[in-house]
Amino acid sequence: MYSREEVLKASLEYFNGDELAANVFFKYCLQDNNGNYLELTPDDMHRRLAKEFARIEKKFSGENQLSEDTIYEYLKYFKNICAQGSPMAGIGNNYQNVSLSNCFVIKQPNDTMSEIFDTGRDLANLSKRRGGVGLDLSKLRPDGAVVNNSAKTSSGAWSFADFYSNIGRMVG
Repeated sequence: MYSREEVLKASLEYFNGDELAANVFFKYCLQDNNGNYLELTPDDMHRRLAKEFARIEKKFSGENQLSEDTIYEYLKYFKNICAQGSPMAGIGNNYQNVSLSNCFVIKQPNDTMSEIFDTGRDLANLSKRRGGVGLDLSKLRPDGAVVNNSAKTSSGAWSFADFYSNIGRMVG
């Protein structure tokens, strides 16, 4: 386990003093469920990724099978392969249930309260696994449209865009 200060110092050295890169690494570095850092630099992360990819490679026979060391060399210093954020955080991570995809587009809700809130539930479930979510709100009535409820008019699609945005912020 490493302290935040140890990780920052080591990753600053790894990134030749680039503070932005060193701070971004904190988003993807492996942590246990208590927030303890288990990787010191991206090199440790690349070893974790290579180990997991090699585990999968072993399931397939043949002469083209890549070793852990070969995979690591491709990943090392981000020189040949730079994985996306969610895969970097999630592959080989036994501490959190993380999506291995960065972004999702989900079904647009029809203009009913039930569908609008069901879409909010779907967004929350993807957000809790680090997924970014996009959706189309074009089926929702515009602001001021007549509705058959106590409000008498719609608050418009943007009010629900704010609702979805708030879900993403709260959960993500």
